[in-house]
This record gives sequence, C-alpha cells and structure tokens, in this order.
Amino acid sequence: MKDRLQRILSGRRKVRIDDNRFQRAAVLIPLFWKGKAPYLLLTQRTEEVPLHKGQISFPGGRQDPTDRDLLATALREAREELGVEERDVRILGELDDTCTLSDFCISPFVGQIPYPYAFRVNPREIKELIEIPLSALLDPANAREEMPGRSEKAPGAARSYKFGKYHIWGATARIITQLLDLWKGKEALCPPPADSGRSS
Repeated sequence: MKDRLQRILSGRRKVRIDDNRFQRAAVLIPLFWKGKAPYLLLTQRTEEVPLHKGQISFPGGRQDPTDRDLLATALREAREELGVEERDVRILGELDDTCTLSDFCISPFVGQIPYPYAFRVNPREIKELIEIPLSALLDPANAREEMPGRSEKAPGAARSYKFGKYHIWGATARIITQLLDLWKGKEALCPPPADSGRSS
C-alpha cells in the first residue's frame, strides 16, 4: 500500500520549467524513519567543490549527457556523493522545478531510503551528513522570512530554516518549504511498511 506522502505527490501536477537559459540539474530528497519519526538527510558541501561551497544541500548536481533522465541524475549523484545505491531508494514522487542564481534549474525527487544505512561519503564533495527531523522543520520557531537579492529567479521574500548550527537557505530551503507545505495542517507522516526501503 502506498504511504500517504506518495499519494499526495502522485495526486498533484508538477510544475516544470523549460528554459534553455538554465542548466538542468536534479537532487534526491532522502527521507527516512527513525522509529515512527520521519527525517530528511541533507549534506554540507566542502570548500573544495567549484560551486555552492559550504552550503547545506540535498545530494545532486547537473545532468550528465549519459544520464537517461533527471531521475537518473539524482540517483547517480546520491551514489557518487553518499554511496546510496539506486536499488535502496524508493521514489515517492517529484516536487516542482526550482531555478537558482547560479543558472541551474533543479528537479527534486523525494526518495525513501532505509535507516540505518552504510553511507560511503565522498570527502571531496561532502563535509558532513545532517539528519533533520521533519518536526524541527515544521516548527515555526525554526523558520524565518528573508529578503535575498532581487532577481527574476528569486523574487521577494524567501523562507529559510535554522537547525542547531545549520542555516538552510536558497534553493534547498525552497524545496523543503514545498515539501512541508504539502503537510501543513495535516496529520503526521505515518511509518513506512517494512519493505519500503527498496525500489519499486
């Protein structure tokens, strides 16, 4: 039986941005459960990567010509950055495309992974793995509205999040905001079935 989040994601129409001014990219939004509590897995990038140094992000990157589609991009990047194998990801759905000031258009894919997991982190790209309970991100005390530099790609106020020492902003915060907004005013995420860590 599909879990509730998968039903919500499959019941909505994804907003796609088709604009050749942007490079195509994709991220995996790794979702897992500790007991009955849902968590998101984020990463802090190192200072060695060419773009977005030190930022909090989801595993992902630009589409490679050899990737069959953007989902393949997200899964490849998760494997290269975190050692997460495609067979261990159950894709639950997609969120809307979002574009960045660095001229990328990102397709986010929500994927459920097993927990605990034997991650194999790429130390050149990833400084730290960050496990954040959804309850912390849903707490209004951890969110605030910020005014980024105005542009056609990021107009007006944008939500950011604080979790301990971490400040989550930009495209990652926009992706999280959409995921959380799907749940606003609704019951908590239910635990996954026992075999839900596998691909479907």
